[in-house]
Amino acid sequence: MKFARLFIPSLLIMVSTFINATAEEKAVPEKKAPLTLGVLVFPGFELLDAMGPLEMFGNVGPELKVLLVAEAAGEVPSSQKVKVVADYGFADCPALDIIMVPGGFGALQVLGNETILSFLRDRSAKAQLTTSVCNGSQILAAAGILDGKRATTNKAYYSQITAPMTKVNWVKEARWVEDGNIITSSGVSAGMDMALAVIARLFGNERAEAIAQNTEYTWHKDANVDPFAQFAR
Repeated sequence: MKFARLFIPSLLIMVSTFINATAEEKAVPEKKAPLTLGVLVFPGFELLDAMGPLEMFGNVGPELKVLLVAEAAGEVPSSQKVKVVADYGFADCPALDIIMVPGGFGALQVLGNETILSFLRDRSAKAQLTTSVCNGSQILAAAGILDGKRATTNKAYYSQITAPMTKVNWVKEARWVEDGNIITSSGVSAGMDMALAVIARLFGNERAEAIAQNTEYTWHKDANVDPFAQFAR
């Protein structure tokens, strides 16, 4: 009887340990859903504003899903006349974790387009990050998204862009500016530096470094160094 009293509890412990170990072996690690980046495109958007950052974001891997969004799905001509195809229109656009707004001469028409501005206000409030390239920040400002925020924009048209947007704390000398969940970059190619900074923020600096190396791009990592600020007028 004494042997039984000692043996049975020990047997139960062994069985319990085996069951728990087996369950742990069979457990599948929880897989995180990919983040979704939506790039707004509109007639006359600047091609490199969108495609430069997309080269970087598109190399992140399965953790980031990239799509193009326009008022209506279908072909959208850039300022350089090259057309892209928007995957979604506003009506069926899925939830967006990151929003990116390029600039371009076509942005001037967007400033008075309340359908686009309303879409951006609504989606930006729900997104993890809202970003812009070049005078895409002018569009965000028109939507009120930059009110009280620090931001930058294209230097070649700096005064023309910033003067009417008095509620924004514009930063003249900056390659890109981060203010909480709002990130704005300077003109055209600066969007690639900003994209790598966003990748580093979300997926780690090592990932961003690897993408810069694989694309043979010299990443300007200091957001405060802006060689084009001298041309602001």
